[in-house]
Amino acid sequence: MSDIQRPGSTVTLPARPEALPLNPKESALIVVDMQNAYASPGGYLDVAGFDISGAGAAIEKIKLAIAAARAAGVTVIFFRNGWDKDYVEAGGPHSPNWWKSNALKTMRQRPELQGKLLAKGTWDYQLIDALTLQPGDIVIEKPRYSAFFNTPLDSVLRARGIRTLAFCGIATNVCVESTLRDGFHLEYFGVLLEDATHQAGPPEMQAGAVYNIEKFFGWVTSTADYCGTIGQAPE
Repeated sequence: MSDIQRPGSTVTLPARPEALPLNPKESALIVVDMQNAYASPGGYLDVAGFDISGAGAAIEKIKLAIAAARAAGVTVIFFRNGWDKDYVEAGGPHSPNWWKSNALKTMRQRPELQGKLLAKGTWDYQLIDALTLQPGDIVIEKPRYSAFFNTPLDSVLRARGIRTLAFCGIATNVCVESTLRDGFHLEYFGVLLEDATHQAGPPEMQAGAVYNIEKFFGWVTSTADYCGTIGQAPE
């Protein structure tokens, strides 16, 4: 049993390394970059040579988490990663993003893809068809891996009194972990839904991200435990 004490907590989430008390009304489900770019055949990750075969299993878990969150009154926040059609927001050669972004590098290597990867208004940028927005959901656009960078996310959360963030989506070892880490430094409690995420890269990258989060930056749980726990909260 966890020895963490938090005022106003109403349920206790089974998690590693210890159970975490939380108030669902003071929490958010963070759905990271569930766009065609990251989860669909023909999207940016697939075109760039990353294995997206595990995305389908994660999507099914994400759908369960979203349904449970909405039913429990948890704020659901979708992130979309990308830039304007001219990639001004991506930064030029003076930006490390220009050098490290695999989408930008892929387009420089294959000029016929210019304007098609992670550009706002394109199929690549859109949320996947399997996940549909509902009234009350929040969508935040982000230009870098972390959703706390150059976005209103922190203000949106604080205005709603949100303290706990449960994460699902792609990629565990990049955008998910980056955002959860930044949240830790801003005093948010970050929880990874381990089976509702998918890594960019070989399978060991998932294990590495899970280790970092569990040991240093937050908590790790399953979709079943998350859904079951928030559903127990009193009205």
